[in-house]
Amino acid sequence: MAKSNQNKNLTQAKKNKKDEFYTQLSDIERELKHYRKHFKDKVVYCNCDDPRISNFFHYFSYNFEKLGLKKLITTCYKNQSMDLFSQNESEQAIYLEYNGDKNGNNVPDPEEIGIVNLKGDGDFRSQESIELLKQADIVVTNPPFSLFREYVSQLIEYDKKFIIVGHQNATKYTEIFPLIKENKIWLGFGFKGGAGHFINTQYEDYATAGDHREGMIRVSGVHWFTNLDINKRHEDLILFKKYTPEEYPTYDNFNAINVDVTKDIPVDYDGLMGVPITFLDKYNPDQFEIIGLGQGNLYRELTPKGLSQKFVDDYYKAGNTGKIKEDHPILAYYDNNGNPVIPYMRLVIKNKTL
Repeated sequence: MAKSNQNKNLTQAKKNKKDEFYTQLSDIERELKHYRKHFKDKVVYCNCDDPRISNFFHYFSYNFEKLGLKKLITTCYKNQSMDLFSQNESEQAIYLEYNGDKNGNNVPDPEEIGIVNLKGDGDFRSQESIELLKQADIVVTNPPFSLFREYVSQLIEYDKKFIIVGHQNATKYTEIFPLIKENKIWLGFGFKGGAGHFINTQYEDYATAGDHREGMIRVSGVHWFTNLDINKRHEDLILFKKYTPEEYPTYDNFNAINVDVTKDIPVDYDGLMGVPITFLDKYNPDQFEIIGLGQGNLYRELTPKGLSQKFVDDYYKAGNTGKIKEDHPILAYYDNNGNPVIPYMRLVIKNKTL
């Protein structure tokens, strides 16, 4: 999908609240195989899923005994239609409860699944849904991207473990980044190739011919977010490059060096470094400390200086037309050719092992 069209689709989805992208079973299986030890004797709650067509319900119901689950609960928002792409026009929502196989065929038969009508619309913020949430040990689902902030806030408020799908952009949210910085939430193993194919017919898919899948939309930058401990989180990032002032310029307005690519983080530098936000996919809290976010309103916690007047003048002399906003702090530096550079958002980190 072309990036501009992809962003347009996501923006439109947020505006219209039509961002229910149904997750493929293969993507769920690929991620959840890393968490199997966490599910034994646990109540799993999928609270953004029509249980009759949700692949999350399919995965957990068919693997109920293998995972050793205690109970599976699934709710959906006002959707009584068997049509995958119904517009949620029903007046009543339901929830399904599954307690495991009873007849020995290892298949979740309809008579083994308890169906209960909800009084309200099944919204995850409703009191009915919150009461179900209180029963849960682990929440696993793909919440609407437009409500991601509110959704995560609720999970944190009720102290729930979770594995959920979100967009990488969420790592920069005012409500989400502090949780990442404080090691209360982190990225999971991720989608293959950094992109997910979601079942959705509301938008045209701009994926290339080789990556186009009928009835699906390709979204780059999607990820799994969790607060369950996984092996990946404790794997050291292997570093090999040595620091040189020529290759790693210092910012004009902050005492930190710029690193353009995560794999190029210098092995021997013990000061602050600005790295791409994609570093979070390799982040090991035993190896690195996150200091702050190096662009945007979260940068205020780093108390930076303003850009020097010389840099501002040179920036505009170089033909740049974008306005530098002093109330929207940014990191900036001169490259080896003396050109003023304002990189895309940077995560400021420090190597804890030196």
